[in-house]
Amino acid sequence: MKLPAKVDLRADTAWVIFQVLEQGKSSREALAIAQARHSKKDAAWLQEMAMGVFRHLPQLQIWLRELLEQPLKGSKKILEHVILLGFYQQAFSRVSDHAAVAATVNAAEVLGGKGLKGLINAILRNFQRQQLAEQVSDNPIIQSGLPKWLYKRLANAYPQELESLLSGMNQPAPIWLRVNQQQCTQPDYCNALAEADIRFALSEAHPHAVILLDRTPITTLPGFAEGWFSVQDGAAQLAAPLLDAQPGERILDCCAAPGGKSAHILERTSGLAELIALDSEASRLTRMSENLQRLQLHANLVCADAAEVDGWWDGKPFDRILLDAPCSATGVIRRHPDIRWLRKSADIEVLQALQYKILSNLWRTLKSGGTLVYATCSVLPVENKAQISRFLQEHSDAQLLPIQPGETIEQPGRQILPGEQQMDGFYYARLLKS
Repeated sequence: MKLPAKVDLRADTAWVIFQVLEQGKSSREALAIAQARHSKKDAAWLQEMAMGVFRHLPQLQIWLRELLEQPLKGSKKILEHVILLGFYQQAFSRVSDHAAVAATVNAAEVLGGKGLKGLINAILRNFQRQQLAEQVSDNPIIQSGLPKWLYKRLANAYPQELESLLSGMNQPAPIWLRVNQQQCTQPDYCNALAEADIRFALSEAHPHAVILLDRTPITTLPGFAEGWFSVQDGAAQLAAPLLDAQPGERILDCCAAPGGKSAHILERTSGLAELIALDSEASRLTRMSENLQRLQLHANLVCADAAEVDGWWDGKPFDRILLDAPCSATGVIRRHPDIRWLRKSADIEVLQALQYKILSNLWRTLKSGGTLVYATCSVLPVENKAQISRFLQEHSDAQLLPIQPGETIEQPGRQILPGEQQMDGFYYARLLKS
């Protein structure tokens, strides 16, 4: 993952797009590298453009196939991503056509395409001349901006809600904050935001949440260094209340990093006997440790494979377990548009097996009378209600603790769809060990 030697905003944007689509890197990883050498304003533009390409990729690729006679190969492949960026700027952004063409052609030279500048210029000019930005496909899969396999799964699972679901997945996500009750009250934090002229909204369903109405660098917000708040979507903020930990209890937060849910549990409940935060990635636990330190909270961090219980469990049962299971992350595509292209259909079956293995193995670490909350940031039923339904049928000591009216063994838990009450897509189910 080596950036071009010359710093060029559009070249670096195309490089990020290439890393995700051709190299399978996450946008977070690629953006961190590329944005580091740009001003805050340019870094924000870079991210906006890259994410826009990921959201509209199927349509952009149709235009590319129409105007580029032969696919580019080898070291020149990245130039296709420069062209995609040029199309996106002309069709979907506020960048003027003239600036989009001229600057994008110059970026091609930075990326080693000096000999193809004429071709790229002609393609972008033809895009303008033929007014392709007004010729949008009426294919619903293309319009969705999703890969075919994912669109079909969603259409089968949510035939009635499909239109609103797709709309929610393609809208940029708002920034939610959770006020740290140990350090600040929500009214006091709202006053601090108002004094800083930062616009915000509140949520009736989230008594400690604030929704920012403007994009503001998180570290510049009031009280960041003092630990007054965490960044956490409204859907994720439901985990700790559903778990409802009580003083004196031993709690396990499994797959815990980067620690938002652990922190929320600690903020809500003083006097826990212990909270163990388990994750398999040491680097993520390091970040979690830093977050907890900023919030002035403490948990016992354990780096281990959640599914291999005998390797980390000391035999003392937990009163409550929060399992935020590894998943497809299809519920947070609006926040991370690259997920739609990084995730493959074959991944789902692998994730299903892992989820069920972790859930089944963790169950024996829960005491009789204890509660387990199962959570994912997925909207695919096979990762959610199908898993819990199977578990209830195969474990006679498992009982459904309904989160909302109407839950049954066949239809357990609560599925939140992207955009619902401004939240990410999320699933929760609550189980009692009888």
